[in-house]
Amino acid sequence: MIYLDNAATTQRKPDEVIDAVASAMHVLGNAGRGAHGASLGASRTVFDTRVLLQEFFNAEDPKSIVFTANSTESLNIAIKGVLSDGDHVISTMLEHNSVLRPIYELAEHGVEHTFINADTLGNICYDDFEKAIKPNTKAIVCIHGSNVTGNLVDIKRVGNIAHKHNLIFIVDASQTAGVFPIDVQDMGIDVLCFTGHKGLLGPQGTGGMYVKPGLEIRPLLHGGTGVQSYNEHQPSEMPTRLEAGTLNGHGLAGLDAAVRYINKVGIDNIRSKEEAYMIRFYNGVKDIPGVKIYGDFSSFHRCGIVGLNIEDYDSSEVSDELSTRFDIATRPGAHCAPLMHRALGTVDQGLVRFSFSHYNTEEEIDAAIDAVRTLATE
Repeated sequence: MIYLDNAATTQRKPDEVIDAVASAMHVLGNAGRGAHGASLGASRTVFDTRVLLQEFFNAEDPKSIVFTANSTESLNIAIKGVLSDGDHVISTMLEHNSVLRPIYELAEHGVEHTFINADTLGNICYDDFEKAIKPNTKAIVCIHGSNVTGNLVDIKRVGNIAHKHNLIFIVDASQTAGVFPIDVQDMGIDVLCFTGHKGLLGPQGTGGMYVKPGLEIRPLLHGGTGVQSYNEHQPSEMPTRLEAGTLNGHGLAGLDAAVRYINKVGIDNIRSKEEAYMIRFYNGVKDIPGVKIYGDFSSFHRCGIVGLNIEDYDSSEVSDELSTRFDIATRPGAHCAPLMHRALGTVDQGLVRFSFSHYNTEEEIDAAIDAVRTLATE
C-alpha cells in the first residue's frame, strides 16, 4: 500500500516507538499507584515524557504538560474549562469538529461565539479577530494548520492579538506538532492542544496539552489521581487537576521514544521532506485537466497536504478507486471540518486529501500522480 493519509494518522512509526511500547507492556505498572518497581517505573516514564515535551514546546515547567488521549480530549478540556455562561469566544471557519462541537454545546448554555470567515482559498483575515472582540470575549480558539487545505495560520500574530486584549489563546496543533517548531512562550500560546499519533509519530491514544502556569482550567473529568484520596474534590495541583484516571503509560513510553526520534532526526529535516513530497505531488497534478486543487499554494510553507477533486465526481468514489485499483490510501469527504468545506464550496462533493510523511518516497509520489492522471482522463 502507498499510504498517503498521514493527516489522519501516521501509519509508519519509528522502530524505537514500537520497541518502547512493547517493552513497556512487559514491565510497567500504574503510575502513581504504588511504591513497587513496576509503578515507579511507570511514574518515571510519565515524568520523563513530560520533561521531553516541556523542552520540545519550550514550556516553563514539566507540570504545565497534561496528558490526554488525543487532541479532541485536550480541546474539550480547554474550551469547556475556561468558558462559562455569558462569555464570548472567537474561533474560525478552519476548525475541526473537536473545536466546533464543544463550542456549539456551550452555546446551548449561554456562551456566545463568532467564527472568523475563510475565503475560497481557505485563508482568514487577521484584522477580523479584533473586529470580533466584544466586552465579554474570553478566549480565541484557533487551528495552527488546516487538516483540509494544509494552510498554516500565523499563530504568533493571533497570539499577539489575544494578549493585547487580555484574552486566553487556545491553539489546536493536531496537524503541526512534531513537524513545525512550536514555542508556546514566543508564540503567546496559553493552551496548546496536541495529539501523539500524527506528526509526533507516537501511538494512538496519546496526546496532551500545555497549560500556561497560573491559568485556571476547570477539570472535565473527576476521579482517581493516586493522591489526596480523601479529598472530595479533584486536587487543584497541576497536572493532577486535569488527569483523572490511569494514564496510558504504555502509549506514553512510545510517545517518549517518538519525541526522541524527532529530536535525533531533526524536525526541520522531517518537515523539509514532507514539503518536498507535497510540492512534487502538487506540481504533478495541478495542470491535469479536470483536477481542482484547494488551498493556498502561493507559499509552500504549509502542511504536507494536498486536497483535490476530479471534475464533479464524488470524493468518496475517487478515493475508493485510488484504493481498490492503485492501492493508494487517501481520505475523502468532509474531514470533520464542515465550515471549511462551506468556505471552499465542497459541502456536497467533499474532497480527496493526500497527506505526506517523511517516510514516503519519490516513487510513491509519482505513482500517485499517475493514478490521478489516469482517473482524470477516463
